[in-house]
Amino acid sequence: DTGQSIPESPGAIIRCALESLALKYHSVLGMLESLTGSPIETVHIVGGGTQNKLLCQMTADACQRQVIAGPVEATATGNLLVQLIANGAVNSMAEARQIVTNSFIEEIYTPDLSYDWGEAAERFANIVG
Repeated sequence: DTGQSIPESPGAIIRCALESLALKYHSVLGMLESLTGSPIETVHIVGGGTQNKLLCQMTADACQRQVIAGPVEATATGNLLVQLIANGAVNSMAEARQIVTNSFIEEIYTPDLSYDWGEAAERFANIVG
């Protein structure tokens, strides 16, 4: 038993799920920085999660990093670009990245530092390990 209250309303359940995702991103970000010895300044979110503005903002806030969200159809886009590279229609990964940049609108989320996620991150780490 972790001593947490059980969310009862649909909104509380959704908020719990989104906060858990944002805090997991925070945890993984810390592990990646520790493993690489390099700071990670920007978090990129691609795929369906980009459609949830609250998730993207919570991630920016919890990680205290800028979040760039998009494209939504990242898997299909990546698949198409790899095929174009293999076919010779696109010459490099750099060119493929430029095609993505020119083809999709990214949304940028800036961290709101008015709320300190540190205590929540510590509780989360103690619960999930």
